[in-house]
Amino acid sequence: MPRSAGILGLVAGLTIAMVWNPALPASENPTVALHKRAERKSFTDSEIVEGFFKTAFGAEFHLAGRIDRIRKYERPVRIYTEGLPDRKAQLARVVADIGQRVQHLDIAMTTRSEDANISVKLVRDRDLSRAITEFYGNERAREIRSSLDPQCLSGYRKNDRFEIEHSDVFLTVDNGDFTFLDCAYEELLQSLGPINDTSAIPWTMFNDSVSMGFFDIYDQYLLNILYDPRIRAGMTIGEVREVLPAVLADVRLWVNKVNNLPD
Repeated sequence: MPRSAGILGLVAGLTIAMVWNPALPASENPTVALHKRAERKSFTDSEIVEGFFKTAFGAEFHLAGRIDRIRKYERPVRIYTEGLPDRKAQLARVVADIGQRVQHLDIAMTTRSEDANISVKLVRDRDLSRAITEFYGNERAREIRSSLDPQCLSGYRKNDRFEIEHSDVFLTVDNGDFTFLDCAYEELLQSLGPINDTSAIPWTMFNDSVSMGFFDIYDQYLLNILYDPRIRAGMTIGEVREVLPAVLADVRLWVNKVNNLPD
């Protein structure tokens, strides 16, 4: 069973993508610590560019509509959690970590559902299938389960300018500390735009055979490229290629700085 699922579909612009102790920060989770010690931290420009194009364009599961354009939020992102109260504190720390590591992304939690453009639904594993059915309807839920059999799920709606307007994330709270953390990072990040899982890139959490449990260096490159102001929603691959060298140079400086890496 894949731990997460990524789907792209357009129904009024709909796009979909497919535990640690609350008292401890993520770095103290032993599995996370193990993965951090083994993390690769140095990448060539071509390795980063390949991963960006493979995840920012396309979609793991495509229902309808075009998938050859950049999709991202062009306004501040606010996240509201609903459902079981379990794991809300961990989720808030994940959101704060993402906000600290993506330079041009304004992202934070909110206590008001009406202010949110990302809704995170916390459910028990046994209730995930029912929650997906209630949200997407019987037909689409069957398509999701038959194609992906997800352990967690995310999706978004976008407008005709390819700007993401709202995302919905489903996370299970009772599959263990590491699984929750791994899903929370992947699904929240995919709900921001890089919806396409790929088996071709061995360093990204957007590869279903890779489990991180934290916001790794490689994926920080991808998200910082996506949310650079020069990368706009609706851009084609050709348009992105024109500005990418300058964007990547600046992103390298930021990622090095925020992670205390050598220039």
